[in-house]
Amino acid sequence: MTGKSARQCSSWLLPALLAINLVLIAGCAAKQPATYAATPSIGSNCYAKALPTAGEGGLAWGATLSIARQKSLNNCIRYAGRSGGTPDTCQVVLAECKN
Repeated sequence: MTGKSARQCSSWLLPALLAINLVLIAGCAAKQPATYAATPSIGSNCYAKALPTAGEGGLAWGATLSIARQKSLNNCIRYAGRSGGTPDTCQVVLAECKN
């Protein structure tokens, strides 16, 4: 009698687990992705990247090319100093505006 009830249990156990998994997957797929801090704000068409000879550099967005360059240079100086690099050697290596 015990063997018969175990078979009945296993016949509905697998479909039930599959149904639960599908519900969980569908719930996760409906969530909106998180926005990142590196995403430009609306109206920021230009970006620039500044790098030091040692340490971390900085990437910044701005409404104009000159604003993006200045922000990236400031970020480079800040991050290079924090990472043990050389803030005095920061230079803008890339600056572009999107269409």
